[in-house]
Amino acid sequence: MELRFTIIAQALAALYSLQNPTVTASDVRPIQQIEHYNAAQRPLLHHGLTRQEEDATPKPAASSASSANFTTLLEALQTMQSHFFMVSSGDWPTAIDWTATVMGTHVSATLNTISALAPSSSSDPQTHEWRDQENLINRYFTQLTSFYFGENAFSLRTQAYDDMLWVVLDWLEAVKFVKSHSALHYSHYIENTIHGGRGLSEEDAKNVSKWYGHQFIPQFAHRAHVFYDIASKGYDTTLCGGGMVWNPYLAPYKNAITNQLFIAASASMYLHFPGDFDSSPFMQARSKVEAKGKPPATAHDQRYLNNAITAYDWLRNSGMRNSLGLYVDGFHIQGWRGKNGADPGSNGTGRCDVREEHVYTYNQGVVLSGLRWLWQATGNITYLEDGHNLIRNVVAATGFKDHRRYRWAGLGRDGIMEEACDWSGTCNQNGQTFKGIYFHHFSVFCEDLPIDNEDAGAPWLRYGGTHSLHRQSCASYRDWVVRNAEAAVVTKDRSGIFGEWWGRVARQQWGDNGDEDVDNLEVPGNEGTDYRNDGVPDDELWQLPNHEGYSEEARLTCPGDGSCSSGANFANEKPPSESDINDRGPGRTVETQSGGLAVLRAMWKLLHGSEADNSLAPKPDL
Repeated sequence: MELRFTIIAQALAALYSLQNPTVTASDVRPIQQIEHYNAAQRPLLHHGLTRQEEDATPKPAASSASSANFTTLLEALQTMQSHFFMVSSGDWPTAIDWTATVMGTHVSATLNTISALAPSSSSDPQTHEWRDQENLINRYFTQLTSFYFGENAFSLRTQAYDDMLWVVLDWLEAVKFVKSHSALHYSHYIENTIHGGRGLSEEDAKNVSKWYGHQFIPQFAHRAHVFYDIASKGYDTTLCGGGMVWNPYLAPYKNAITNQLFIAASASMYLHFPGDFDSSPFMQARSKVEAKGKPPATAHDQRYLNNAITAYDWLRNSGMRNSLGLYVDGFHIQGWRGKNGADPGSNGTGRCDVREEHVYTYNQGVVLSGLRWLWQATGNITYLEDGHNLIRNVVAATGFKDHRRYRWAGLGRDGIMEEACDWSGTCNQNGQTFKGIYFHHFSVFCEDLPIDNEDAGAPWLRYGGTHSLHRQSCASYRDWVVRNAEAAVVTKDRSGIFGEWWGRVARQQWGDNGDEDVDNLEVPGNEGTDYRNDGVPDDELWQLPNHEGYSEEARLTCPGDGSCSSGANFANEKPPSESDINDRGPGRTVETQSGGLAVLRAMWKLLHGSEADNSLAPKPDL
């Protein structure tokens, strides 16, 4: 099977070369040899995105690196699925419920990238290249559809609000992929069927000629709808004037990730949700209206956009950023002691006034996709400006071009992103997922902005200075993304599985301070409570009154078999290895693999993606 995959991967890489005349199939290089993008780095746009004379960023020239980099990306996906996905159960059995939904998002996003590279819809479907590409996509898409049934949806509906919102983004990403792939490669079938004399009506011809994945869109949309409606109940205006509460089983905590997820999910529901007329699940009826089941939801409902705008306004003005311009984790409410029996309880100050200073990588990422989609829906350039400013803060906080390799810069060192728990080896599967989440949403943000010169209702989609400036700004991050991708690749073991701590291994492989000891590195100066890796504290700041002395989060973050007590250590934890620092803690997991996959995809999109995407991209779904 792996040999068959390698042949297909090489064929697709060679196909890319054929689509770009400066590349030949013989230029394919070993996957370890990722090449830098050597064009002069463009300066960051320090004054944000201002409309100015059009000056589109030139595309990077196709080179032998493009084939090698694409093969590396395909192998990362193949390794993740062959080592960790189980077809019989339709899931990644070693993943946590919420991280499994993130794995699904990575699969859909990567399939979209593969689809954009493939021959256009006018190509002869009998060619070997077309069949190999379609077989590869169908292989992983069928795994994705089996995950729809294997996902632990019932349990996720009872968990924290952020867990629910990951589900929304997962299945909307799948909807986006199905629509895009069908538009790119099956539109000519529809025309042929309509005009081919089969005796079918135009509507029937469209239905029978669409890519078969279309039949799953109603189910994907329904799950996104159900989970969005449940999660929306977490938006609260009685405390702090707004914002999402993280977990209904704990004392009110308004954190960055839940609010960013709500922004991104709301904006995506407005843009990408196709509507849902499935009335299940049926609830116990209290009225004739409820007896009919869940009410329908329409596409492009203004309430979704309003929710995204309101939620981002609150987050932007919440004071949740530190001196580096990074999002800290969130806010508690001083003195809050909720209702307990006959006791009415107290909202304390009612304000977000106890700030948790811990900084996670994913808290800098999820909002990026929300900001891009808010611009797409409204044309307000402030959303793009805020996104680029946040990316620049992240790049600086990894110590890029600082060259003080031992120095902790706030979110990494020596230009390589690092979770604070990487250094100590205490990341659990939560923390192992975070860098991959960041680079996925970075990729969403930095895709070329959609162009529609005919939509009178959205004049900002007409090609102009904003489009070219956005591309220029994203091009300025290329060297940084490539550095992180290279650092991730050298952590792979003999099975091709990525490790968690990219920076340490990269320095050893590149001959930089290869004899350094972990103790010589500057300890990450991350303040606050690392509850995502160490578990939620058992105190009144976090827990509900009379909570009986256990952390609900421990139950929510364990694999589901009770093998962990605090969310920090698992029963299958691997012993430390003298030869591989990434064997500490849970070791290599599907979550660490997803991080490698996401950063490779981000690199591919920045270096080569526009070569494939621009000429083939379907009209934006607005």
